[in-house]
Amino acid sequence: MVFGLYIPFSRTPDFFDGLKTPATIHFKADSASHKLMPFADFSLNGQTSYSVSADYIFRSFKEGQKVQVIYENANPAEGAIYSWWGYWITWKELLFCIIGYIVLFQAAKSIVNQPAQEAMDELRDYEKKPKIRKSRYK
Repeated sequence: MVFGLYIPFSRTPDFFDGLKTPATIHFKADSASHKLMPFADFSLNGQTSYSVSADYIFRSFKEGQKVQVIYENANPAEGAIYSWWGYWITWKELLFCIIGYIVLFQAAKSIVNQPAQEAMDELRDYEKKPKIRKSRYK
C-alpha cells in the first residue's frame, strides 16, 4: 500500500507536470560502450530534436517503433518512455519491494515460531480458567 502511494509522486519526469509526446525508436551507438542502444527521438514544436535512452531491462524495442515520451518543459532532454515497465515500475523498486516483503515475512515467521515461555504459560492459564456465562437478560 505504501508503494502505491509512493509511485505517483516519485516519478521523474513528474507525472502531474509532465507533458506527453509521440517518439520513434532509433538505435544509436552508445558513447561509453559503443554498443547499439535504443533511443526515443522526438521533436518539440517541429524545431528542437531530443533523444532519450530507451534501454530498460526486460524490455525490447524495434527500429522505428512508435512510443510515448513524457518530459518536463524545463528539461525535455531528461524525458522517459511513458509505459508501465520503465516509468511506473522500475526493476530496482520492484527488487526492493520483493526483498522487503521477504524480510518482513521472515521476521513474522520467526516471531510466531518461537513464542516466549511466559506467553505460553499465560495461554495455558487462560484455557484452564473456568468460563462463567452470564445471562443476557435478568
